[in-house]
Amino acid sequence: MKRSSGVRLCATAAVSVLSLALVTGCGDAKSDDPGTASGKDAAKTLGAAELRKLIIAKGDVPGHEVGPVEGGVPDRSKVKAGNAECEPVLEAFTGIAPGAPVAHTSRMATQEKQTPTAEPSSPEDLTEGALKDEFTKAMDLDVTVVTLASYEGDGAERGLASLQDAVKACTGGFSGEQDGEKGKFTKVAEEKPSGTGDASVAFTATDEDSEDGALPLHSEVVRHGRTLAVYTTVNIGAMMGKKPYTVSAPVVKAQAAKLK
Repeated sequence: MKRSSGVRLCATAAVSVLSLALVTGCGDAKSDDPGTASGKDAAKTLGAAELRKLIIAKGDVPGHEVGPVEGGVPDRSKVKAGNAECEPVLEAFTGIAPGAPVAHTSRMATQEKQTPTAEPSSPEDLTEGALKDEFTKAMDLDVTVVTLASYEGDGAERGLASLQDAVKACTGGFSGEQDGEKGKFTKVAEEKPSGTGDASVAFTATDEDSEDGALPLHSEVVRHGRTLAVYTTVNIGAMMGKKPYTVSAPVVKAQAAKLK
């Protein structure tokens, strides 16, 4: 699976905003935050308006710009795995909360570009390899989609359990499709969760057969009472440079603080 295919399959919104960020510097990202709310509200079933008050907003995550998810999170009906039991994994990578939430909302956190220490080289002065290196450095940014979803009764617990089961059942990989974009993963593996919230599951999915080598994507879902926080982080520069990366710790920390 080519890089563009795999990334679009699992984080279409993240990639589109990353591309925009590289052009604009994210300096003018706007927040649609309507106010504040107490994190203890996460213990009850929240409506959409309450979730919008609790999700991260501009200024909440140091070193990141926070704003709407450009294009929005895809509709659940547009995301399908070749093996139905793996759909919760694929859904999490596209920002969709597992199970049957009664309300949800999403945001995008884009890591700010580092200030260059030297004047950028002219493309005409760079070899093909050096140009690729410069491009890789420019793309070395964490882009994280955060979705908050609320549930009735034990819906959040059941939703998280279904995802945990899917991660275990799909270790051998699976194929998937989003809006007609097809791709595959050859491996799914659990990772160490952040330790926030009441319970959580963290995992990575990798296409080891990509023409560009292994391309990992990372996600974590955390339960806070009757609310699930879904985090998916993509770093194209790290992928291209074969550098390890994880779900963005600053984003998880900031969102967990608002849900306490």
